[in-house]
Amino acid sequence: MSGAAGPGAKVFITGTSSGLGSGLRDACLDRGWQVYGLSRRGPGRDHHRFRHVRCDLSAFEEAVAPALDELLGDADALDLVFLNAGVLGPIRAMPHVTVDHLRSVMDVNVWANKAILDWMHDPGPPVRQIVAISSGAAVLGNRGWDGYAISKAALNMLVRLYAHELPESHLTALAPGLVESGFMDYLCKEPDPAEFPAVQRIRDARGTDRMPGPREAAERVLDVVPELPSHPSGEYVDIRQILAPEEYQQLLGGQDRTRREG
Repeated sequence: MSGAAGPGAKVFITGTSSGLGSGLRDACLDRGWQVYGLSRRGPGRDHHRFRHVRCDLSAFEEAVAPALDELLGDADALDLVFLNAGVLGPIRAMPHVTVDHLRSVMDVNVWANKAILDWMHDPGPPVRQIVAISSGAAVLGNRGWDGYAISKAALNMLVRLYAHELPESHLTALAPGLVESGFMDYLCKEPDPAEFPAVQRIRDARGTDRMPGPREAAERVLDVVPELPSHPSGEYVDIRQILAPEEYQQLLGGQDRTRREG
């Protein structure tokens, strides 16, 4: 199965109002593609090839199916889907994290995506390739990442399981690496790196090519999308494995060091 989206491709993206989602929206539009966006806030951009519907993904049981019916009901097929929307939450030690907070993060980062995948399974249009935006936090297990790390690890398994249910689509859980966003404003100001050592790596990367802006990060993601079908459907892939393997190995090495220090 080829992952290359050609001229006139139809792309669906969640979380298009900011961050990586807004970068993906603009990069896909500039390629001449038809873009369908779903986000809690406004569309963020007016364009004749961009259709947008507001949807609060935390209310996934009531909101997702009607929003997708409105947005994608007349789409005969989709070439590419980015399940991008997600929430971070505060960086805290696990004993200070409530189950209610974990549930709220899981609702957006996991269960809303299940609702979308269920809609695509029946009665949604055929989908060629689905990319769920995961995170290195899903495998690194650094101190303080609580609900975000748990939810992204669950998302990885959700994608693996739906690869069985959507055999005509190719699915990948893709970690895009660090992306300059509102998440980073919080991470670079509030958590104490002495308590949460992984935060210092993020602060050191800000302002370097290891933390591109949303548009540049989106271009990197789109560059690797054609390569993803060379991996088994349902697999987790970190973009740094493809674009910066030495950096990825350093990241994994830092994982062991952070556990000893944390």
